[in-house]
Amino acid sequence: MTFIDHLEALRWHIMRSLLAIIAGAIVAFVYIDWIFDNVITAPLQADFTTYIYLCKFSEWIGAGQALCLPPPANVEMQTITFGSQFMSSITIAFSCGFIIAFPYIFWEIWRFIKPALTPKELKSTRGAIFWVSLFFFLGVAFGYFLLAPFTFSFLLNYTIGTKHLLVARPTLADYMENLIDIIIGAALAFQLPIISYVLTRIGLVTPKFLTTYRKYAYVAILVIAAIITPSPDWMSQMIVFLPLCALYEFSIVISRRVFKRQEAKDKEWN
Repeated sequence: MTFIDHLEALRWHIMRSLLAIIAGAIVAFVYIDWIFDNVITAPLQADFTTYIYLCKFSEWIGAGQALCLPPPANVEMQTITFGSQFMSSITIAFSCGFIIAFPYIFWEIWRFIKPALTPKELKSTRGAIFWVSLFFFLGVAFGYFLLAPFTFSFLLNYTIGTKHLLVARPTLADYMENLIDIIIGAALAFQLPIISYVLTRIGLVTPKFLTTYRKYAYVAILVIAAIITPSPDWMSQMIVFLPLCALYEFSIVISRRVFKRQEAKDKEWN
């Protein structure tokens, strides 16, 4: 294939991915009221799963209500432009469409890359779509069920002064921007083990490299945690930092296994 042929093939992969996102967005838009009431605004409600089970877990371990997370109090969002509710509906629909269609989108990307791989490389990348999608959805769940409640609980319960003269009325667009940043940011951050596997396979990193530069990686992870979490409190940042550190250590384990396997194969060939 010529360069133009590759561009044409890539264009069709992108078009099919966009059609999948649009299809998911249309379905989400049809049920936009239910999604808004039961999914989008759920982290702002007192009966959200995270608030309930954190209290139950706290009581189960004998800590009383020490781990109970106070839900946001009396949240009243507002819109300040004529079309903001409609545009927020479009944003919600396309965000849901992207999340729903992610396995198909990655499959299209994989189909474009696959012809360039050797049979040996193809054999070693079995299950790539499953694992990438799995870590993506784990990141989405982490951002939605853990990070978002902690973030909004802190931001909306934080007050200045003792006379309570200020009332928090965030805009719908601001809430949606924070929620999407948290969820998508966490989903992408959870791809760290996959990235480690790929880079080790192609020889760009080694377990020794990951171990040697661990302390620098932790600093970078701390910066990433500060970017993902819109709230400045240390608790929310630690909720992101600790799982990402665990993922980094898991990435070292994966890299070590892949590296040893390659070394064994190289010895067999020699």
